[in-house]
Amino acid sequence: MTQVDFYILAGSDPSGCEQFACRLTEKAFRAGYRVHLNSATPEQAEQLDKLLWTFRPGSFIPHRCAHTEDEEVPVVIGCDAEPERETDLLINLADTAPPFFSRFQRVAEIVNQDPQRREKGRQRYRFYQERGYPLAHHNIE
Repeated sequence: MTQVDFYILAGSDPSGCEQFACRLTEKAFRAGYRVHLNSATPEQAEQLDKLLWTFRPGSFIPHRCAHTEDEEVPVVIGCDAEPERETDLLINLADTAPPFFSRFQRVAEIVNQDPQRREKGRQRYRFYQERGYPLAHHNIE
């Protein structure tokens, strides 16, 4: 069954969620996981594409956007696009749980202190909880 982890960030800056998503992606990539980043908007997908090259000096995370050529890389960025191949970790930045979330071993939900984002996170938490998925939360300073 899919394990769902909620990462609760201390700040309310929307870019903090994207920065943390990049850090989490890097950690998963280094551990050998295949990652699917699910963005809220096409613009956020483009921002994530750029950030994965620049979020930390010296970082290198092979990735591509879902709508580009079908190149074998460990990280794919999509916007409500179901992954084409088997993937280990879904990092969800959208306001709702994508319909394909249960295909993954793990789901990472990133929530910050923005009132609207926090409320959407609570809704997703209830969604997973009502369906019996194992949940965990991590406070990130």
